[in-house]
Amino acid sequence: MTTLKQTPSQTVGPYFAYGLCPEQYNFDLKSLFTPSIADREAAGEHISIVGNVYDGQGKVVGDAVVEMAQADSTGHYVQSVAEARESGFRGFARVGTGTDPKLRYVVDTVKPGKTGDDAAPHIDVILLMRGMLLHTFTRIYFEDEAEANAKDAVLSSVPEERRATLVAKREPDTSSTIYRFDIYLQGPKETVFFDL
Repeated sequence: MTTLKQTPSQTVGPYFAYGLCPEQYNFDLKSLFTPSIADREAAGEHISIVGNVYDGQGKVVGDAVVEMAQADSTGHYVQSVAEARESGFRGFARVGTGTDPKLRYVVDTVKPGKTGDDAAPHIDVILLMRGMLLHTFTRIYFEDEAEANAKDAVLSSVPEERRATLVAKREPDTSSTIYRFDIYLQGPKETVFFDL
């Protein structure tokens, strides 16, 4: 029996491009994960999360990879492949910013439910990209969940003046529900990242 070694956490090397988001690098391979967390038949309010990743100079990053994980509309995390197939809700998505003409990430999902009394609806985010030896962790909260946000233990642990960097804004005047969440790696608008 072959013993496999642990994959390094660094995002440099060929496995990053081939394994995580091959479409972004124009490889003739299919990604294991899609930018869709929920199929149309999944229960809940269907939404899209859209945003750009900005570097320290305020330039759009065209080769970042964004991963998202969340609970479903009732606050339940998917426990098995069979459950995901039956519900149409996978709970996870991966997308590269280089797969969109505007260098955005676009993820289709359902608005998550609360996972507990002290947890507002949220989406966990992992960001990977060239030049970053370790991935970063952040969260997305929703501006129209102000009451729940005020009770959220994780959001409350962030200094008040920085909490807005974790809150997605609903786009006005759109036919579908779209939330905008830009990620800033550095600078005055720097997104809060968590040390996990």
